Amino acid sequence: MHYKKLEARFAKINDLNHALSMLSWDDAAVMPTGGGVARTEALATLNGLIHTELSAPEIPDLIHAAVDEPLDAWQRANVLEMKRSYEDAMAVPADLVMAYSKATSLCEQRWRQLRAANDFKGILPLLGEVVNLTKRRAECLSEAKGLGQYDALLDTFEPGLRQVDIDPLFTSLLDFLPGCIDSILSQQEPAIPIEGPFVEDCQANLGRLMMAQLGFDFEHGRLDVSHHPFCGGVPDDTRITTRYNENNFLESLFGVLHETGHALYEQGLPASWRTQPVGGSGGMALHESQSLFIEMQVCRSPAFIAFAAPHIRNAFGGGNESAEWSDDNLLRHVRKVGRGFIRVDADEATYPMHVILRYDLEKALVAGDLDPTEIPDAWDEKMRSYLGLGTVGNDADGCMQDVHWFSGTIGYFPTYTLGALAAAQLFKSAMQAIDDLPSLISRGEFEGLVGWLRQNVHSQGRMLATGPLIEKVTGESLSAEPFKAHLVARYLD
Repeated sequence: MHYKKLEARFAKINDLNHALSMLSWDDAAVMPTGGGVARTEALATLNGLIHTELSAPEIPDLIHAAVDEPLDAWQRANVLEMKRSYEDAMAVPADLVMAYSKATSLCEQRWRQLRAANDFKGILPLLGEVVNLTKRRAECLSEAKGLGQYDALLDTFEPGLRQVDIDPLFTSLLDFLPGCIDSILSQQEPAIPIEGPFVEDCQANLGRLMMAQLGFDFEHGRLDVSHHPFCGGVPDDTRITTRYNENNFLESLFGVLHETGHALYEQGLPASWRTQPVGGSGGMALHESQSLFIEMQVCRSPAFIAFAAPHIRNAFGGGNESAEWSDDNLLRHVRKVGRGFIRVDADEATYPMHVILRYDLEKALVAGDLDPTEIPDAWDEKMRSYLGLGTVGNDADGCMQDVHWFSGTIGYFPTYTLGALAAAQLFKSAMQAIDDLPSLISRGEFEGLVGWLRQNVHSQGRMLATGPLIEKVTGESLSAEPFKAHLVARYLD
């Protein structure tokens, strides 16, 4: 069968992507700095091999013939994913694939050093090259897909997503959030400070305990440290990273919980389809919905704090039940709303403002309306407008804080907030479907909740795009309204 030949080819591509993922994880987590140049070459070679396999001349004939074969629904969906992968590969020349891989790898490696030094000028030549190559990729994808250039990049992270879908949702949030944030801040009770230091090993042990309780499979995954937290690897070997601050254990803990949401999704993907495109995770908005479902909807709830507080006290307070270690005070800390500089540490009310800022700027970068040299000033202007904070002279906490642009991940940022909207919508449905869910969470019983995600989201692979899947599970198209209602209920009612 022609379909079986396609399956064999894409299983090989999956193996190459597995190797690429592990080399990338190693680069970010444990590689010595002296290995960077050699690693850049190895990554480029692998990306080139994957591109060669994806753009092989026999693929379109095999796809055309396979369509007429007796395939089941999963196989037909798989053929559609194969076709999409082939067309994306054919849109971008091999030399551009290699150049882009090298430029993004070198820039990311240098970013790790120069962010700490607050040296935007030092990274600018490398970033400029990344932006130029990203614009070339966007041009190629735009021509092939018949889309605008930024939409063509969006489509690589969330197939089918367009600016016309995003803009009304973000406009709705911009209309709602400033007043909502002001109201929350006017009513918010102050939290009693919890003094550190919090030993890194104790933070790591607590993180692993929470991961295991939520259902993370340590026989098929691990937790490590990197400059920027992420979830990588493959479903059978899922890698989470975090970073530790000995003055604030909650930063790492909730970073770990966020990445655990990603990891549970990866580990729950359909096992029988893991070597095939249809068995992969859905678009990145769906992936971000899974991390924010766990971190924001579940783990910042009173029910979760009731479960986690004794473990937190045992980890850092010696079982101390004084006022600063009380459940109520811990809840105030994890629900603290405030305008801050750092996206990954932002609360759920201000977080979308961080994302919309980046969305505005990366659209301008791709369109050529913003030169990389102008990023710090543009960032400062947007930050003052959206969050009332200035970043002049503080690029480390401004435009250099995220790895994304330096690693070439331009067109990704909107998926974070789309994921937050989807998470609120999905959790509303989970509350309706699972009897007495808060009580289960307060007892640390997550099997039913994770099982609901497995059945409705994880096991679906790429059978459905994000929008149709959300509508199937919740009965409604993706909307900002459940997220806004969630914020009002959690912080204002």
